[in-house]
Amino acid sequence: MCGAPCQPTIRTFRLNPLIVDNLQPKAGFSVIAATSDGPDAAEYADRLARVRAAMAERSLSALVVADPANLYYLTGYNAWSFYTPQCLVVPADGDIRLFARAMDADGATNTTWLPADRIDGYPEELVHRPDAHPYQWIARRAVETGVLPPDGTIAVEGDANFFSVRGYQALTAGVPGASFQDSRELVNWVRVVKSPYEQQMLRIAGTVTDGAMSTALAAMEAGRRQCDVVADIMHAQAAGTAEHGGDYPAIVPMLPTGKTAGTPHMTWSDQPFVVGEATTIEVAGVYLRYHVPLARTVVFGTPERRLAALADTITEGMAAALAALAPGATPHQAHVAFTDVISREGFTKESRIGYSIGIGYPPDWGERTVSLRAHDDTELVAGMAFHVILGMWMDGWGYELSEPVLITDQGAERLTHQEQTLTVKA
Repeated sequence: MCGAPCQPTIRTFRLNPLIVDNLQPKAGFSVIAATSDGPDAAEYADRLARVRAAMAERSLSALVVADPANLYYLTGYNAWSFYTPQCLVVPADGDIRLFARAMDADGATNTTWLPADRIDGYPEELVHRPDAHPYQWIARRAVETGVLPPDGTIAVEGDANFFSVRGYQALTAGVPGASFQDSRELVNWVRVVKSPYEQQMLRIAGTVTDGAMSTALAAMEAGRRQCDVVADIMHAQAAGTAEHGGDYPAIVPMLPTGKTAGTPHMTWSDQPFVVGEATTIEVAGVYLRYHVPLARTVVFGTPERRLAALADTITEGMAAALAALAPGATPHQAHVAFTDVISREGFTKESRIGYSIGIGYPPDWGERTVSLRAHDDTELVAGMAFHVILGMWMDGWGYELSEPVLITDQGAERLTHQEQTLTVKA
């Protein structure tokens, strides 16, 4: 590690070719071929079959899906309509049915594989009413069409961000003869193992991430306002690459700066970057809703000895964690590998070191399933994807290094190509 006098690992900054020449890939990158607009019918059929197999294991009569990421996974529905009630009802067998606000129903016909007669729009008069709720209408229509049984066991996504308490109360009141239970992220767990199609989407999203992070590192200058740098990042996220356009991320760019670098999940202000301060950057590239997040740390001027020492330690810890991510291993083993490295240098980290990623919608790009932490003994298999994020948040300062990876038969495949060092800018 960093001795005395300290000689920090310094990343010599160069403008990454990803952000010039019309966002052409940098030297050494393989160009990923263009893809179609979405999965084919066989892909959707397989997804639904695996969801129903999981339902059968729990003897569920139906499943009410409200998470927009899960709606997209099962139907392709993609719109900024999740702020009002919407759901997909999956019966144990037979046709599935989508319910949304009437003005959004046409949009559903444009983005999903469902025929129009299996998409129902509830009346506009039910939106934002204190004395009525759309799920009353949805429950009645779902029973009428046979996708919700009047009795039996129905699972709901009780922890989905856009499934409210009032929505649950209205739904259960509308099917009084049924027994309701939490889905326990049933669809999310089906999503954990990515198909070959999804793996390719993640690789493409990774090229968008590389462009966004390279833009961030190039744009950051002492004296420049944080908000102006974020504007550049957002442009890069939307523009994507010459081969693949980007999409909006589930989480905005995060730039904890100076004293706030000791706290995660801070965004930005209109204040300028200051010489002597460090900034942690966390962004994601998105392609067809598949998210690949990435975090790096930048310091203006000579880094403090403690920051340089921590950066070296975390780089070593990252190598250990990635080496432990392989089929047959567990998240616990990766966590132990990382912890062993940092504990030798006197550092500790209480929070998890990563989580499963894939499809994402606001307010989160995580799948809410596997976490890379102690005591998670989920068996890793090829096709899983993780954001390995080694955030170290101290008292008034901090450091972040992360890697998005795909588990393959050969181990952890990196989805981005940024150097794993502290970036030092004059």
